[in-house]
Amino acid sequence: MSMHRLSGCPSCAEPLEEGDRFCGVCGYAVSAPPPAAVDHPTIPIPPAPPAPPAPPAPSARPAAAGAAAGGYGSPAPGVPHAAAEPAPGWGSVAAAAPTLVDEPAAWTATPAEPDPEPEPRQGPAGVTYAASGHGNPYGTGTPPEGTPWGAAEHPYGAADGPETRHDRPGEDPGTPAEGAPWGPGEAPYENPPLPGGAAGGKTCVACRAGHVDTDGYCEHCGHAQPRERDHIEEELGSVAAVTDRGLRHHRNEDSFAVSATALPDGSATTVAIVCDGVSSASRPDEASAAAAVAANESLLEALPRGAHPQEAMHEAILAAAAAVNALAPETPGAQNAPACTLVGAVVGGGLLTIGWVGDSRAYWVPDDRAALPRRLTEDDSWAAQMVAAGLMGEAEAYADVRAHAITGWLGADAYDLDPHTATFKPDHPGVVVVCTDGLWNYAESAREMAQVVPADAATRPLHSAQVLVGYALDGGGHDNVTVAVVPFAMHPEQEPGPDAEPGPAAGPE
Repeated sequence: MSMHRLSGCPSCAEPLEEGDRFCGVCGYAVSAPPPAAVDHPTIPIPPAPPAPPAPPAPSARPAAAGAAAGGYGSPAPGVPHAAAEPAPGWGSVAAAAPTLVDEPAAWTATPAEPDPEPEPRQGPAGVTYAASGHGNPYGTGTPPEGTPWGAAEHPYGAADGPETRHDRPGEDPGTPAEGAPWGPGEAPYENPPLPGGAAGGKTCVACRAGHVDTDGYCEHCGHAQPRERDHIEEELGSVAAVTDRGLRHHRNEDSFAVSATALPDGSATTVAIVCDGVSSASRPDEASAAAAVAANESLLEALPRGAHPQEAMHEAILAAAAAVNALAPETPGAQNAPACTLVGAVVGGGLLTIGWVGDSRAYWVPDDRAALPRRLTEDDSWAAQMVAAGLMGEAEAYADVRAHAITGWLGADAYDLDPHTATFKPDHPGVVVVCTDGLWNYAESAREMAQVVPADAATRPLHSAQVLVGYALDGGGHDNVTVAVVPFAMHPEQEPGPDAEPGPAAGPE
């Protein structure tokens, strides 16, 4: 995402940070004279594994009935919250569905026809298991725990491509331990070590000969080395998150925080925060990290003392904004102030609370795939404003080059901060997918997102987050990708009867 562009690499136009001496994508020496005007082709991306016909391209979102701006739960700009249209239902097949807390239950959703049950498929090593059961365009179902990925199934596309990524966590068999020698055929560029390589210190992963400078670049070939934040995974109880640098950016500017705590009545609650740094601002990676930590700490302080989740989420976003503002330079206008977006989810006490600023999103995906999935957030973006104002259709707005220009963010140079919060009371179990645009650009509508979420996401959230990140990388990986999967379980006392219609819950005091 961007507010406006900085100057980029003279060779490949990749955005550069102040002080960069080499481009993190093509290795071009920034201080060298600009290259001659030659029509260079785009950097090739390894082909994705073959897949069944994919849903409509995210660049032209299909308009859906009752979803003028593609989301719900947040009124259009200038419309009071109480006057907003009630949210679509969470969707049992037979019953009317709940709405936003404190609003009349006036929306009944007609569920989509369930996809036909797929035939069991033959897995790797002769293991047979059913596909995901929801028309997964990613081309794979959810294999049992421990089942090895087949040649066309690996979530990172590494099993069948010539390139092996070595920025994966240590649990990945393809990732050598720190300082371990590269195995045969592992070097990304397959170049033999050059004679007279640097002795001692860290050796470049690209040329395997140059010494890595303190700024993370090879002194011999200029290649940027993998950073610790290039790929991070975390699982905490029933919530899990994964972040990845992607295939085009030279660093990961996303951050996340996941945590768990207890409410005053002793019941458990889980928290997931996802932040996306604004690439055109300075130090976007620091901004996203500061916002995720501050919001998470604020929620962990407020929820155990009995604050209503919606009120706690509002205060957490303000705390995140203050943390990002503190990173701004002392001299106003000296550089673009650090900035990021934020989306968070709190699940506990039978309620689901969402808060956001910017264009990172949250989706509801029910365990019963015959029920309707929903997008829970409304983008702070140019395209969303055009659609909400009735000036453009959804497909036209999102096809415009200005579509993803954000109109709300956290940062010292942001406009008046207006945190969005909403509380829901689902009447069926499911999962909340909290993600940056690095994922939803490849699965924009709620139906598309539900198709790529594994059927067992509620019981295997980390595996599901890995699959979703892999789906974005297979789609091109043009941006950093971060996703958190938060299950929402129904307790026995919450289970609705066959004729019961769930009512609203208490709002914040």
